[in-house]
Amino acid sequence: MIKVGVFGASGRVGKLLIEDLKSTEDMSLSTVFVRNSLDFAIDPSVLVTSDMHSFINAADIIIDFSLPEACEMLLEEAIKNPKPLVIGTTGLNNHQLNLLKQASELMPVLYATNMSLGVALLNKLVYQASAALKDFDIEIVEMHHRHKKDAPSGTALTLSESAAAGRNLDINKVRVSGRDGNIGERTKDEIAVMALRGGDIVGRHTVGFYNDGEFIELNHTATSRNTFSKGAIRAAKWLSTQENGLYSIADCLEF
Repeated sequence: MIKVGVFGASGRVGKLLIEDLKSTEDMSLSTVFVRNSLDFAIDPSVLVTSDMHSFINAADIIIDFSLPEACEMLLEEAIKNPKPLVIGTTGLNNHQLNLLKQASELMPVLYATNMSLGVALLNKLVYQASAALKDFDIEIVEMHHRHKKDAPSGTALTLSESAAAGRNLDINKVRVSGRDGNIGERTKDEIAVMALRGGDIVGRHTVGFYNDGEFIELNHTATSRNTFSKGAIRAAKWLSTQENGLYSIADCLEF
Protein backbone atom coordinates (compact mmCIF):
# COMPACT_ATOMS: atom_id res chain seq x y z
CA MET A 1 0.00 0.00 0.00
CA ILE A 2 1.44 3.37 -1.07
CA LYS A 3 1.03 6.00 1.64
CA VAL A 4 0.17 9.39 0.12
CA GLY A 5 0.66 12.80 1.68
CA VAL A 6 -1.48 15.66 0.36
CA PHE A 7 0.09 19.12 0.46
CA GLY A 8 -2.50 21.84 -0.08
CA ALA A 9 -5.31 19.78 1.46
CA SER A 10 -7.59 22.79 2.01
CA GLY A 11 -7.59 23.76 -1.67
CA ARG A 12 -10.13 22.79 -4.32
CA VAL A 13 -8.06 19.96 -5.79
CA GLY A 14 -6.64 18.97 -2.39
CA LYS A 15 -10.11 18.16 -1.07
CA LEU A 16 -10.84 16.08 -4.16
CA LEU A 17 -7.58 14.17 -3.73
CA ILE A 18 -8.63 13.21 -0.21
CA GLU A 19 -11.97 11.88 -1.50
CA ASP A 20 -10.57 10.13 -4.57
CA LEU A 21 -7.88 8.34 -2.58
CA LYS A 22 -10.61 6.59 -0.56
CA SER A 23 -11.54 4.55 -3.64
CA THR A 24 -8.04 4.08 -5.10
CA GLU A 25 -6.59 0.58 -5.02
CA ASP A 26 -3.11 0.09 -3.53
CA MET A 27 -2.96 3.71 -2.27
CA SER A 28 -4.14 5.37 0.92
CA LEU A 29 -4.08 8.83 2.44
CA SER A 30 -1.61 8.86 5.33
CA THR A 31 -1.11 12.55 6.09
CA VAL A 32 -2.13 16.09 5.13
CA PHE A 33 -0.21 19.29 5.73
CA VAL A 34 -2.13 22.31 7.01
CA ARG A 35 -0.91 25.72 8.11
CA ASN A 36 -3.76 26.27 10.55
CA SER A 37 -6.62 23.76 10.69
CA LEU A 38 -8.90 21.84 8.34
CA ASP A 39 -12.45 23.10 7.87
CA PHE A 40 -13.80 19.63 7.14
CA ALA A 41 -13.77 16.20 8.80
CA ILE A 42 -11.10 13.64 7.97
CA ASP A 43 -10.46 10.03 8.95
CA PRO A 44 -8.84 10.02 12.41
CA SER A 45 -6.14 7.62 11.17
CA VAL A 46 -4.75 10.37 8.91
CA LEU A 47 -2.00 12.54 10.38
CA VAL A 48 -2.98 16.21 10.17
CA THR A 49 0.07 18.32 10.86
CA SER A 50 1.70 21.70 10.38
CA ASP A 51 5.15 20.20 10.95
CA MET A 52 6.83 19.67 7.58
CA HIS A 53 9.29 17.06 8.87
CA SER A 54 6.52 14.90 10.36
CA PHE A 55 4.43 15.30 7.22
CA ILE A 56 7.17 14.08 4.89
CA ASN A 57 8.14 11.18 7.16
CA ALA A 58 4.54 9.92 7.24
CA ALA A 59 4.27 9.55 3.44
CA ASP A 60 5.76 7.36 0.73
CA ILE A 61 4.90 9.94 -1.90
CA ILE A 62 3.56 13.50 -1.80
CA ILE A 63 1.05 15.22 -4.09
CA ASP A 64 1.18 19.02 -4.08
CA PHE A 65 -1.58 21.36 -5.21
CA SER A 66 -0.82 24.49 -3.20
CA LEU A 67 0.55 27.99 -3.85
CA PRO A 68 4.01 28.81 -5.22
CA GLU A 69 5.35 30.01 -1.85
CA ALA A 70 4.11 26.85 -0.11
CA CYS A 71 5.49 24.63 -2.87
CA GLU A 72 8.87 26.32 -2.41
CA MET A 73 8.78 25.42 1.28
CA LEU A 74 7.95 21.81 0.41
CA LEU A 75 10.79 21.57 -2.11
CA GLU A 76 13.31 22.99 0.35
CA GLU A 77 12.32 20.42 2.98
CA ALA A 78 12.18 17.53 0.50
CA ILE A 79 15.74 18.27 -0.61
CA LYS A 80 16.77 17.56 3.01
CA ASN A 81 14.49 14.50 3.25
CA PRO A 82 13.85 13.14 -0.27
CA LYS A 83 10.48 11.63 -1.17
CA PRO A 84 8.83 11.24 -4.60
CA LEU A 85 6.88 14.39 -5.43
CA VAL A 86 3.96 15.05 -7.77
CA ILE A 87 3.80 18.82 -8.23
CA GLY A 88 0.65 20.35 -9.70
CA THR A 89 1.13 23.90 -8.40
CA THR A 90 1.25 26.52 -11.16
CA GLY A 91 2.74 30.01 -11.30
CA LEU A 92 6.21 28.94 -10.10
CA ASN A 93 8.95 31.55 -10.51
CA ASN A 94 12.47 30.84 -11.79
CA HIS A 95 13.86 30.22 -8.30
CA GLN A 96 11.10 27.72 -7.53
CA LEU A 97 11.60 25.96 -10.86
CA ASN A 98 15.31 25.70 -10.13
CA LEU A 99 14.51 24.18 -6.74
CA LEU A 100 12.28 21.68 -8.50
CA LYS A 101 15.14 20.69 -10.82
CA GLN A 102 17.51 20.44 -7.86
CA ALA A 103 15.04 18.18 -6.03
CA SER A 104 14.73 15.92 -9.08
CA GLU A 105 18.42 15.04 -8.78
CA LEU A 106 17.70 13.50 -5.38
CA MET A 107 14.23 11.98 -5.90
CA PRO A 108 11.71 11.31 -8.68
CA VAL A 109 9.66 14.46 -9.33
CA LEU A 110 6.72 14.76 -11.72
CA TYR A 111 5.82 18.36 -12.54
CA ALA A 112 2.77 19.16 -14.63
CA THR A 113 0.86 22.41 -15.09
CA ASN A 114 -2.15 20.24 -15.93
CA MET A 115 -2.71 16.63 -14.86
CA SER A 116 -5.37 15.70 -17.41
CA LEU A 117 -4.96 13.10 -20.15
CA GLY A 118 -6.65 15.42 -22.66
CA VAL A 119 -4.23 18.28 -22.10
CA ALA A 120 -1.25 15.94 -22.37
CA LEU A 121 -2.52 14.87 -25.80
CA LEU A 122 -3.34 18.49 -26.70
CA ASN A 123 0.30 19.49 -26.14
CA LYS A 124 1.42 16.79 -28.54
CA LEU A 125 -1.13 17.87 -31.17
CA VAL A 126 -0.12 21.54 -30.79
CA TYR A 127 3.53 20.64 -31.39
CA GLN A 128 2.64 18.68 -34.52
CA ALA A 129 0.29 21.35 -35.87
CA SER A 130 2.80 24.13 -35.23
CA ALA A 131 5.49 22.26 -37.15
CA ALA A 132 3.18 21.40 -40.05
CA LEU A 133 1.43 24.80 -40.38
CA LYS A 134 4.44 27.11 -40.42
CA ASP A 135 2.65 29.99 -42.19
CA PHE A 136 -0.27 30.03 -39.75
CA ASP A 137 -0.53 32.57 -36.91
CA ILE A 138 -0.79 30.99 -33.45
CA GLU A 139 -3.11 32.45 -30.80
CA ILE A 140 -3.89 30.83 -27.45
CA VAL A 141 -6.84 31.77 -25.22
CA GLU A 142 -7.42 30.35 -21.74
CA MET A 143 -10.47 30.80 -19.53
CA HIS A 144 -10.70 30.11 -15.77
CA HIS A 145 -12.82 30.92 -12.74
CA ARG A 146 -12.65 34.32 -11.07
CA HIS A 147 -10.57 33.01 -8.14
CA LYS A 148 -7.53 31.88 -10.14
CA LYS A 149 -4.53 33.96 -9.12
CA ASP A 150 -1.90 33.38 -11.84
CA ALA A 151 -2.24 34.47 -15.45
CA PRO A 152 -1.75 33.23 -18.06
CA SER A 153 -2.44 29.75 -16.72
CA GLY A 154 0.41 27.29 -16.41
CA THR A 155 -1.37 25.08 -18.93
CA ALA A 156 -1.53 27.89 -21.49
CA LEU A 157 2.15 28.65 -20.99
CA THR A 158 3.03 24.98 -21.50
CA LEU A 159 0.92 24.94 -24.68
CA SER A 160 2.78 28.02 -25.92
CA GLU A 161 6.08 26.24 -25.27
CA SER A 162 4.85 23.25 -27.30
CA ALA A 163 3.87 25.57 -30.15
CA ALA A 164 7.24 27.33 -30.07
CA ALA A 165 9.12 24.03 -29.97
CA GLY A 166 7.33 22.92 -33.13
CA ARG A 167 8.96 25.83 -34.95
CA ASN A 168 12.30 25.86 -33.12
CA LEU A 169 11.48 29.24 -31.55
CA ASP A 170 12.44 30.61 -28.13
CA ILE A 171 9.08 31.17 -26.44
CA ASN A 172 10.58 33.89 -24.23
CA LYS A 173 11.30 35.94 -27.36
CA VAL A 174 8.01 35.45 -29.20
CA ARG A 175 5.30 35.24 -26.52
CA VAL A 176 2.81 38.12 -26.27
CA SER A 177 0.39 38.22 -23.33
CA GLY A 178 -1.41 41.50 -23.96
CA ARG A 179 -2.25 43.96 -26.71
CA ASP A 180 -3.39 47.53 -26.20
CA GLY A 181 -3.27 50.68 -28.29
CA ASN A 182 -1.68 51.28 -31.69
CA ILE A 183 0.87 48.47 -31.51
CA GLY A 184 1.30 47.86 -35.26
CA GLU A 185 0.77 44.67 -37.21
CA ARG A 186 1.18 41.21 -35.79
CA THR A 187 4.68 39.81 -36.34
CA LYS A 188 5.14 36.47 -38.11
CA ASP A 189 6.58 34.49 -35.18
CA GLU A 190 4.35 35.96 -32.49
CA ILE A 191 2.61 33.46 -30.21
CA ALA A 192 -0.11 35.19 -28.22
CA VAL A 193 -1.40 33.87 -24.89
CA MET A 194 -4.48 35.64 -23.55
CA ALA A 195 -6.27 35.05 -20.23
CA LEU A 196 -9.98 35.44 -19.44
CA ARG A 197 -11.43 35.19 -15.92
CA GLY A 198 -15.01 34.81 -14.75
CA GLY A 199 -17.63 32.75 -12.98
CA ASP A 200 -16.83 29.17 -12.02
CA ILE A 201 -15.10 27.99 -15.23
CA VAL A 202 -12.91 25.01 -14.34
CA GLY A 203 -10.65 25.49 -17.33
CA ARG A 204 -10.83 25.94 -21.10
CA HIS A 205 -7.89 26.24 -23.48
CA THR A 206 -8.04 27.02 -27.18
CA VAL A 207 -5.02 26.95 -29.47
CA GLY A 208 -5.82 28.48 -32.85
CA PHE A 209 -3.83 28.29 -36.08
CA TYR A 210 -5.01 31.06 -38.41
CA ASN A 211 -4.18 31.64 -42.07
CA ASP A 212 -5.73 33.50 -45.00
CA GLY A 213 -8.86 31.62 -45.99
CA GLU A 214 -8.83 28.97 -43.24
CA PHE A 215 -8.10 28.28 -39.60
CA ILE A 216 -7.93 25.35 -37.19
CA GLU A 217 -8.71 25.50 -33.47
CA LEU A 218 -7.80 22.82 -30.94
CA ASN A 219 -9.87 22.96 -27.74
CA HIS A 220 -9.78 21.32 -24.35
CA THR A 221 -12.44 21.95 -21.72
CA ALA A 222 -12.28 20.62 -18.17
CA THR A 223 -15.76 20.20 -16.73
CA SER A 224 -14.67 18.80 -13.36
CA ARG A 225 -11.62 19.26 -11.14
CA ASN A 226 -11.67 15.50 -10.56
CA THR A 227 -9.86 15.36 -13.89
CA PHE A 228 -6.86 16.89 -12.13
CA SER A 229 -7.07 14.92 -8.88
CA LYS A 230 -7.47 11.55 -10.59
CA GLY A 231 -4.70 12.41 -13.03
CA ALA A 232 -2.39 13.30 -10.13
CA ILE A 233 -3.18 10.03 -8.33
CA ARG A 234 -2.46 8.06 -11.50
CA ALA A 235 0.81 9.98 -11.87
CA ALA A 236 1.75 9.28 -8.22
CA LYS A 237 1.20 5.54 -8.64
CA TRP A 238 3.47 5.58 -11.73
CA LEU A 239 6.11 7.82 -10.14
CA SER A 240 6.47 5.58 -7.09
CA THR A 241 8.44 3.06 -9.19
CA GLN A 242 10.67 5.52 -11.07
CA GLU A 243 14.32 6.49 -10.69
CA ASN A 244 15.40 9.99 -9.62
CA GLY A 245 14.67 12.56 -12.30
CA LEU A 246 12.25 15.19 -13.55
CA TYR A 247 9.20 13.80 -15.33
CA SER A 248 6.15 15.20 -17.11
CA ILE A 249 2.58 13.97 -17.35
CA ALA A 250 3.39 12.80 -20.88
CA ASP A 251 6.07 10.45 -19.44
CA CYS A 252 3.48 8.98 -17.09
CA LEU A 253 1.01 8.40 -19.93
CA GLU A 254 3.74 7.14 -22.30
CA PHE A 255 2.89 9.54 -25.13
